[in-house]
Amino acid sequence: MATIRKRRGKWQVRVRRDGVALAKTFTIKQDAQTWARQTEAKAERRELPASIKKLAQITLADLIKRYRDEVTVRKKGAEMETTILNAFLRHPICKKRLCDLTTADFARYRDERLKVVKNNTLRRQLNPVQNMFNIARKEWEVPMPSNPVAALNLKNEDDDRERRIDDDEWDRLIEAVGASRNPLIEPMMRLGKETGMRRGEMLRIVVKHISINRRELYVPPGKNNKARTIVLTQDALVILAKLIDVAGQDGRVLPLSKEAAKCAWRRIRTRAGLDGQNLRFHDLRHEAISRFFEMGLTLPEVASQSGHKDARMLLRYGHARRARILAKLDTTGRLREDAAG
Repeated sequence: MATIRKRRGKWQVRVRRDGVALAKTFTIKQDAQTWARQTEAKAERRELPASIKKLAQITLADLIKRYRDEVTVRKKGAEMETTILNAFLRHPICKKRLCDLTTADFARYRDERLKVVKNNTLRRQLNPVQNMFNIARKEWEVPMPSNPVAALNLKNEDDDRERRIDDDEWDRLIEAVGASRNPLIEPMMRLGKETGMRRGEMLRIVVKHISINRRELYVPPGKNNKARTIVLTQDALVILAKLIDVAGQDGRVLPLSKEAAKCAWRRIRTRAGLDGQNLRFHDLRHEAISRFFEMGLTLPEVASQSGHKDARMLLRYGHARRARILAKLDTTGRLREDAAG
């Protein structure tokens, strides 16, 4: 049965027959009616393209599961992406057959999810789905006419943060961590503030990557697939030296799971009374990088510590305290006055 409707000055035709759906848009209504009659006749004679019939036999869930099991498992961020895809599989959109799936379906999904998450979060969650369609078309011989996610309108929000951890907040966190049952959380927090390392990078530190004599730490490839060697502050060196003494049999100095570290941080933040203060564990990295700039390190030097490839991304972390800027401005002003006098 064909349906014809006018939308935005054009005529849209949709023909459904035996579980197969075909759609096309025309500027003239008569052309739309002619195409609809011809397509219905082909469907009646079983002359529809084999590619359309193939799409009718595959659901979005089928593609998601194959991508998760064949592609995601090979990625370094496989654990997180698997969690995202498993959550996506629970949504009714995954029950749709590929022959029925359109960008409009994802637009409705987008509008629903944006009531719960931010735009950039949704963009990150849909990235593997968009990549899945590209692989399905190029490598799996799935005859999708186009990538329905690629045409989706997702605004790129500015999620730049200027969040710094002030001395009072840090004291409250350290006081709260004293009540933690896990002795590894405090050194992990202190190490993050000293080195600017990501949580996942710290959880992968092994003894053989630490050079006490050279005050260096080798950081294997991680988020951006690039290894680096960072220089350690004196405080970071003391922290790591103590952790070496309690390292596990596998050499890990922080033998914690990512989920255990997340839960411990949330409990500490709650005990410190900072739940409603928009404070994240990642802000320790932000604080460290900002302090590197305040110490006088150059952009390339800070990049070698943080692992950033893009200077623009790095500068999003480098926020100086306004009180420090004000003090420097006042000092400069006094020096000029003294010189003039």
